[in-house]
This record gives sequence, C-alpha cells and structure tokens, in this order.
Amino acid sequence: MTQTHELGHVVGGWIGGATLIEVDLRPWQLPYSIHSPDPSPLITLWSGPLLGVVVPVAFAIVANRRAWWFVADFCLLANGTYLALAWFSGEAFLDASRLFQAGASKLMVATYCLLTIGVGYPRFRNDCIWMLGSASKPPTACEKLPDSADDAN
Repeated sequence: MTQTHELGHVVGGWIGGATLIEVDLRPWQLPYSIHSPDPSPLITLWSGPLLGVVVPVAFAIVANRRAWWFVADFCLLANGTYLALAWFSGEAFLDASRLFQAGASKLMVATYCLLTIGVGYPRFRNDCIWMLGSASKPPTACEKLPDSADDAN
C-alpha cells in the first residue's frame, strides 16, 4: 500500500511538472517524497491516494486471482483510512493537511474517504474471512456433527 501510494505522489509530481528533490521508498520506514518547486501540488498530492488504489485494483483485475484482490482491497481500505486518520490527527506533514493547504475541499477528501472505506472495509473483511476460512471451514448446516467420539468413527 505504501509503495503504490508514494509512487503515485512521484508520478503525480512528474505529471504536474514538480521537481523531485528526495524520495525514500524503503519498506522498513514511512516512505516519503519531496517535490520543490511543485507548480501543481494538488496533482502531486491526489496522485498518491488515487494511484495507491487504482494500481492494485488494476493488477487484481488483470490477474483475476483472489489473493490479488486481497491486496487490492487492503489498499482500498488502507488509503481511505490513512487519509481519514491524517485529517483527524491534523499532522502537518501528512497528506490530508497538505491537501487542505494546497486548496483541496474537505468535501472532496471526505467523499474519497467514505468511498474507499465504505467499499474497502466489507471487501477486505470478506477477503479475510475467505483466507482464514480456507484453512478450516466450518461444517455447513446440512452436515451432521458427531455427537461423541464413537459417532465420529
């Protein structure tokens, strides 16, 4: 999630004509990218959460595998949750505060958060149930459970 999200910022900065000063995508710390000057900060900033969702979903569509959907649905939920929590925290270096400073409307950020969390949560929850359930499926209503150890033999 963090990799596609941060690469989205890098791509958005490139599209918007920003100069990439520094980027750190190491997985063992919070990735970041710094653009200066950035003539189109809204493009740079929105590209992170947008491509952070679109890229994994596109891969899941192409691969058409349940495990890829597990990752894509996690990215959908995680990007929306990150933006919502960044908004709630008010931390100046996180995306929500930076989006608002660049002129993004609160309605647009709220809509993004509601859509990604609203769609991502039930999908990711179902993915988790499927992943955990494939290891030990409970019997269906039609299957009889043995009453004792003698009945099981």
